[in-house]
Amino acid sequence: MKLKPLHDPSEGLLRVVGLMSGSGSNLRKILEWAHELKKKRGEFVYNVVAIFSDSSDSKACQIGRDFDIPIVVRDIRGFYAKRGKSIRDLKVREEFDRETVKALAPFKAKAAAYAGYMSIATKPLVESFLGVNVHPADLSIKVVGKRKYVGAQAVQDALLAGESSLRSTTHIIEPQIDAGPLLMISPPLPVNLKDSLDPNKPEMVRSIVSHYQERLKEAGDWIIFPRTIQYLAEGRYARDEGGKLFFDGRPIPCGLKLDQIDSLG
Repeated sequence: MKLKPLHDPSEGLLRVVGLMSGSGSNLRKILEWAHELKKKRGEFVYNVVAIFSDSSDSKACQIGRDFDIPIVVRDIRGFYAKRGKSIRDLKVREEFDRETVKALAPFKAKAAAYAGYMSIATKPLVESFLGVNVHPADLSIKVVGKRKYVGAQAVQDALLAGESSLRSTTHIIEPQIDAGPLLMISPPLPVNLKDSLDPNKPEMVRSIVSHYQERLKEAGDWIIFPRTIQYLAEGRYARDEGGKLFFDGRPIPCGLKLDQIDSLG
């Protein structure tokens, strides 16, 4: 069985572009981890070569300034408004993504970290980079063969379903939302609700969901997303000829839980 690394370190340092729409907290953690690894090893493990934002209201410029990284901003709302089209028009989104790929071409990035990037990625963008996303749910949980907690309301759905814990998952970007192969799953964040959520009390639900979303960022996203980029850059993720995903030569059909890494040797 022949395995091909998602990135081969012998070919050079993994070049990453960060995609963001808002605060970019996940991207900031990826950048901080890169510098922490450099302090320990004396060299970078991966290099974030550019930041792209689809919103002029994002904090991309601030992050770029803090880490001395080039910024590309193309406001998607203005792009749609200029054409008089609805933001839901995915034909226009493909046009937007093609122009984004052209704008990022000079940076020669191989991977893209979808760090709070809120626009649906279409084929031109998906096929141009090895995309990695972090999702606020355990994507290994399935119902009738389909992933149970996908989409923007994943935390709310999990809480309303009575899950006793929450996890984050990193996965490869594919055209279908939250459908790509799983890379890493965070340790569980316990859910401590005295009573079950009442969907008839939307303000209470929003407040509790927001609380757990923020806690999950710290306990999940900010831990596994930087490490996923690190392990990708180190060549530890690979695929066989059938497309199955491996970590250190071992199959991980349902993703790798962070606490399993030490046991893999």
